[in-house]
Amino acid sequence: MKAIKKLQIGNVVLPNNLILAPMAGVTDLPFRLLCKEQGAGLLCMEMVSAKAILYKNKNTEELLKIDARENPVSLQLFGSDPDIISEIAKQIESRPFDILDINMGCPVPKVVNNGDGSALMKNPKLAGEIIEKTVRAIHKPVTVKIRKGFDEAHVNAVELAHIAQECGAAAVAVHGRTREQYYAGKADWDIIRRVKEAVSIPVIGNGDILTAQDVIDMEAQTGCDGFMIARGAEGNPWIFRQILHYFETGEQIARPPFADVAQMVLRHARMQIEFKGEYTGMREIRKHAAWYTAGYKNSASLRRRLNEVENYGQLEALFEEVLSYNA
Repeated sequence: MKAIKKLQIGNVVLPNNLILAPMAGVTDLPFRLLCKEQGAGLLCMEMVSAKAILYKNKNTEELLKIDARENPVSLQLFGSDPDIISEIAKQIESRPFDILDINMGCPVPKVVNNGDGSALMKNPKLAGEIIEKTVRAIHKPVTVKIRKGFDEAHVNAVELAHIAQECGAAAVAVHGRTREQYYAGKADWDIIRRVKEAVSIPVIGNGDILTAQDVIDMEAQTGCDGFMIARGAEGNPWIFRQILHYFETGEQIARPPFADVAQMVLRHARMQIEFKGEYTGMREIRKHAAWYTAGYKNSASLRRRLNEVENYGQLEALFEEVLSYNA
C-alpha cells in the first residue's frame, strides 16, 4: 500500500498527501484546526473573492485569518480578471499561507454567472492568462482547482491542466464531475487518470473519497499524487486519522462513539463562538452538528431540535440529554 506519502507542491513539502478541500461555509478556521489535529496534510481555506479584497469588503478579513497551528495551508482566490487576481495575490503574499490556489471549479450560479469559478473552463485562453500573471506576480506556489469540464459536451480538464502546467502552476486538483453535475451522480475518476497521464506536475484527485478504501481505489485507477477530501470530512474530521491509521496498521477504525461525537460538537461550538461570537457561531454550528450526528440513534429528531438552539448552554444541555439515551 503506497498511497500515503509526502507530497511536494513547488517548494512546499506536505507531511502527507491527504488534503482538506476548500469548501465555502465549511472550511473556516475552527474546522481547519480540527482537521489538522486529525492529520490532514494540507488545509484549504474557503474561497475568497479577489474583487472583495480589492474593494476592502469587511467580511473578507475573517476569511483570510490563518492560525499559526495550521500550516501548511492553501488560500484560494476566485475571480476572472487576470490583473485583479495577480495584483491581489501580490498584495496578500505576505500573509502566512503556503500555497495560492485559483478556483476554476466552483459551480454556484452567482459565481458562474459572473464568469468566475467553473465558468473559466469555458474560456481556456483567459484561464491561462490568469494563471500566468498570478505565477509571475508572486513567489509562493500557485495551484489550480478545476472540474472534469463545464458539461458533458465540453470535457476539457486535460486541456486546462496542460495550460495550467505551461503557465507555471505547481499542481492541479481535478474534481471528477462537470459543472452541470454540481455534486450529484458519481465522480468520474477516469478523467483524473487522463489528466495525470497528460501532465508532469502533481495531480490531486477529488470526488467521492469517503474511506481509506476510496484512497486505495483512486490511486489504483488514476495514479494521482494527492487526495482531496471534501464532503467526506463534513461532520467527520476523523476521516484523516482513519485513513492514516489504516495505511500505517491495516486496521479500520470504527466510527467514534456518540459520546466522542458530542464532545467534538461542543468543542467545535466553543471554537466557533471564540472566532465569530455567539450569535454567528451558534447559527453556523447547527449544520456541522447535523453532519456530526447523522446516522446515530434518533439523529433526525436531534437535528430538528438543533435548529432551535440559540446559545452554548442550550447546546450543551441538549447533548447531555441526548447522551443519556445514546450511551
